[in-house]
Amino acid sequence: MLTHISSENSPTLPLLVAGPLVRRVTRNRCVLWMVVTREPTGRFELTRTRDQAVLLETDLLDVADVIRVGRRAWIVLIDATIDETQAEGERVEYDWVVSENGHTRRLAQLAPDLLYPNQLRPQIRLQTTLKEVLHGSCRKPHFDGPDALAQLDERLAEAIAQPESARPDVLLMTGDQVYSDDVAGPMLCAIHATSQLLGLWSERWEGAQINDSDSLQSSSYSYYNREALLPKTDANRDLYRRFISGARKPIFTSVYAKNHLVGLSEVLAMYCLTWSGRLWPLIDTTSPACMSPEFQAQYDHEARIIDNFVADLPRVQRALAHIPSYMIFDDHDITDDWNLARGWEAAAYGHPFSRRIIGNALVGYALCQAWGNDPDRMKPLIREHIKPVLEANIQGYNAEHHDRMVDRLLDWDQWHYQVPTQPPLIVLDTRTQRWRSESNPDKPSGLMDWEALTDLQQNLIHQSSVLMVSAAPVFGVKLIEAIQRVFTFFGRALMVDAENWMAHPGAAHVMLNIFRHAKTPVHFGILSGDVHYSFVYDIRIRHSKSSPHIQQITCSGLKNGFPPTLLHRFDRANAWLYGRYSPLNAFTKRRGMTIHSRHPDGVQNRSLVNGSALGRVLIDEAGAVVQASMLDVNGMETVFTLKHDDKEASAGSDPSGTDPA
Repeated sequence: MLTHISSENSPTLPLLVAGPLVRRVTRNRCVLWMVVTREPTGRFELTRTRDQAVLLETDLLDVADVIRVGRRAWIVLIDATIDETQAEGERVEYDWVVSENGHTRRLAQLAPDLLYPNQLRPQIRLQTTLKEVLHGSCRKPHFDGPDALAQLDERLAEAIAQPESARPDVLLMTGDQVYSDDVAGPMLCAIHATSQLLGLWSERWEGAQINDSDSLQSSSYSYYNREALLPKTDANRDLYRRFISGARKPIFTSVYAKNHLVGLSEVLAMYCLTWSGRLWPLIDTTSPACMSPEFQAQYDHEARIIDNFVADLPRVQRALAHIPSYMIFDDHDITDDWNLARGWEAAAYGHPFSRRIIGNALVGYALCQAWGNDPDRMKPLIREHIKPVLEANIQGYNAEHHDRMVDRLLDWDQWHYQVPTQPPLIVLDTRTQRWRSESNPDKPSGLMDWEALTDLQQNLIHQSSVLMVSAAPVFGVKLIEAIQRVFTFFGRALMVDAENWMAHPGAAHVMLNIFRHAKTPVHFGILSGDVHYSFVYDIRIRHSKSSPHIQQITCSGLKNGFPPTLLHRFDRANAWLYGRYSPLNAFTKRRGMTIHSRHPDGVQNRSLVNGSALGRVLIDEAGAVVQASMLDVNGMETVFTLKHDDKEASAGSDPSGTDPA
């Protein structure tokens, strides 16, 4: 294993470690994200594909923000604006031209794996009218199965080879793009090797048995034993005593927290290894010497799965270089059950070590996901509170400055954003603006508070159509929500991840009223993930002559799944208990709506679809979702045709409540 790499004995590193990832795109703007191993220089170019006209040619640093995060690591966000707004659907190629040691290299030489056949440069399309949207969530590298995100490469390869064919407009990643709290041993080994390869900054913290990142890496606690280091305060023990009888349970509630990421260097390395395969050939993931032999069998099993994950990365990184991608966190991007309840927050943020762990994951999210979503909104946070702290590390680490950076990140409330597409794309923050229970600190918080929901309603007024991303489904499976409600009643919300929109009366009431509002968009699409299975709902307001056409499409996960036998039982039991005329429907918060659970075309006996898949949504000229499908890891497509005829939507719907949903 790579146990020590200095600048003198470091392997030859590629200039481009991760990316470029195409992020925010409009008809005159292109945002790209990448990680490089030398201070970036050179020229950035944009060229129109159809006539090879140069639209932009400028010094890279004129259009890029750069943050140094290690001795050999810089994160770069390119934000290039074209003077003349281009036609809708115009295809544009981008290039980075670097001159070093008398040699000039372009992306075709720096990263030939980014190009499709017959390409000279990566290509994007300046499309703001959404016709085909791809989406998915929950991409866990050591889930034992192929990566459905690789299907994006197949879809783009076909479209680029035949320019007249339809092409996806955007990729929406709706939560758990990375798993900070659930890490395989071989992945953690690769993370440590990457930290050394790139010289990512070490750090110190307070409140743990091991209080610096270098000591943690070489400690016997480092692999499969980190839960022994995670905070266990007296207050936290009392809070969780009712969940696991008398157990001294850690703040971090994931049952897979044995390799929970701690330091910022670990988080940043994980992003490099998750988005790109370029460093993997330099890494030996032989089990580390500090790991206890009792974990060897598990390590070897995970290594096989990680090898398969790495084999798919070239296709993933090529695809992400050709399509705009927008992302939002869910809990695993930070830690399991993040902000689930007021009591959880008090325990987690009241301890310096757990506060640092959560803050580091949030810094990583800001730099590697949120920055590209909305650069204008993120610019003050990045430039004023993150960049100065990280770049000062070249002179020496300052724990006090690091803590202040974390404090600012935890106070930041601008993670939500909008994209000026048609229909407008509205992405919700359902993690940091929570509606906390005042009556009981153990009760689940609402996914958004009253102020955030009020702002959402104002953004929806007068829109004719909208596409909204909520990491957790707004309308979940009623049987599963009922089980979560029972566990919550007995004070065990954390045991069943009781995080759904209906779990908090205030949040549920306001969200449902938004749908009932007379000025809610006529066509309302909701894209969700989180739950590790997929389903599609048509929703209407009962007794309303002008009900909006609401479609919810949940696709989860990209590389994750639900226990198949258990999901099948839930599907059958849900249909039986909450059938068309079931009196149980009267006890649900959404009894004022008819919810039609769509079956896949040609299938009548199931509505919940299991297995890793990439979601695909087709949108018509009015902004209505007309078809949803799931592309599985073999390229097979499960199709749900959606109807917009009110008579069809209500035919057979439950007169006293809702259809099975």
